[in-house]
Amino acid sequence: MQILKVISLLLDYPSAALQSARDELDQAISTAREISPEQRRALVALLNELASGDLMDAQERYSELFDKGRSLSLLLFEHVHGESRDRGQAMVDLMAQYEEAGFAIGVKELPDYIPLYLEYLASRDDLEAREGLADVEHLLALLAARLEERQSPYAACLRALLQIAGVDPSEKLGEVRQQVAHEVRDDSLEALDKIWEEEAVDFMQAEQQERCPSQSMLPGKAKEETAVPLHWVDFKHEGQAQPAAQEVRNV
Repeated sequence: MQILKVISLLLDYPSAALQSARDELDQAISTAREISPEQRRALVALLNELASGDLMDAQERYSELFDKGRSLSLLLFEHVHGESRDRGQAMVDLMAQYEEAGFAIGVKELPDYIPLYLEYLASRDDLEAREGLADVEHLLALLAARLEERQSPYAACLRALLQIAGVDPSEKLGEVRQQVAHEVRDDSLEALDKIWEEEAVDFMQAEQQERCPSQSMLPGKAKEETAVPLHWVDFKHEGQAQPAAQEVRNV
């Protein structure tokens, strides 16, 4: 499902390759019949914002949005298991699912990173891809509502994913908006300082020393020092993976 590849790229760290492929991505969005015209327009608007302006500005906005606090983490299991030991096993299970399907991860991203998960689903048949999204629809709706609360155009990606999953975005978001409206944002300086203090104390505990190395680190702290972007897809030649953008992202 080509539109999942597009959304994967839009949700990943902005790159020069994304900007240079603007026309191909625009065409892919415009011809996607899995989403409504309204959702297509919203995705094109996000694409235009990312591709038209200064790349460094787009990257800075991205980091400010997704790399501060945990509420907008693009790691699925962050929202399910937090820092519990269950998260490590969930990572192992998801990696096994990828391997069983013959989906090779050529980047140093955690397997539950949403853009990577979308790449995996894009390689499956349409029914399996929709079911894969339906499995995490509540998390997608939660992220969409939080992004809407911050008036971020990235909310378009999550709304589109809900629609592909067979869910009415407006109805689903209506269920979680009230919850989000009462949340205390965790990206303020005070909130981040508190998280760092709590983690510093936890780090001294022996059991935390033994936690699974695949678990995420603190907000804004690199998980992989040499992480590389996700696969780049040449939309002129569907299915032929091209090398990703050259920028290296410390995620």
